[in-house]
Amino acid sequence: MTIRISIVEDDAPIRQALEQYLNRAAGFECVSAYEDPRVALRQLPLDKPDVVLMDLQLPGMSGIECVAALRRQAPALRVIMLTVFERDEQIFESLAAGAYGYLVKRTPLVKILEAIREVHAGGSPMSAHIARKVVASFHQAASITLSQQEREVLTHLSHGHTYAHIAQEMDISVHTVRCYIRRSYEKLQVHSRTEAVAKFTGH
Repeated sequence: MTIRISIVEDDAPIRQALEQYLNRAAGFECVSAYEDPRVALRQLPLDKPDVVLMDLQLPGMSGIECVAALRRQAPALRVIMLTVFERDEQIFESLAAGAYGYLVKRTPLVKILEAIREVHAGGSPMSAHIARKVVASFHQAASITLSQQEREVLTHLSHGHTYAHIAQEMDISVHTVRCYIRRSYEKLQVHSRTEAVAKFTGH
């Protein structure tokens, strides 16, 4: 079975090198490659890739924003971030947005192929030091005790739901939703929805 791959990368030499390498590798096919994430959002549902390789810093919108929008259009789509950035915030925001894997661009090409196979099979490939950051965050967050309701609210937030939608789904008031969110922020020691979701999904 051939794995169909799309690339969203604004650096032309990197994009072209990846495209050529994938098309030469047995069992892989690069079905499309885009420089502009806004064009990719329009075209990727038509391309029907199995896996998308996504840069983080893109013109017009970030790779994180693009992943979140893609997952809303195609929830089953599997995205691997392929970037030079290694800061904790960017890693966890990418995973919270719906990315299944996170690799740095210095990853050898053969390892990128392995990561594509892994994510296509249902895994979550990451560069070794990125994985260590995720594990460290898990251990840090493990001691944080959130109530069942707080966890449910944060789960809804991670799916992009509005406060009104959460209130309706949980059969509570919007005011109560805000109270749960405020308490969660205090426990997680964060100050924004993005930070809360990123830290919560590290559990």
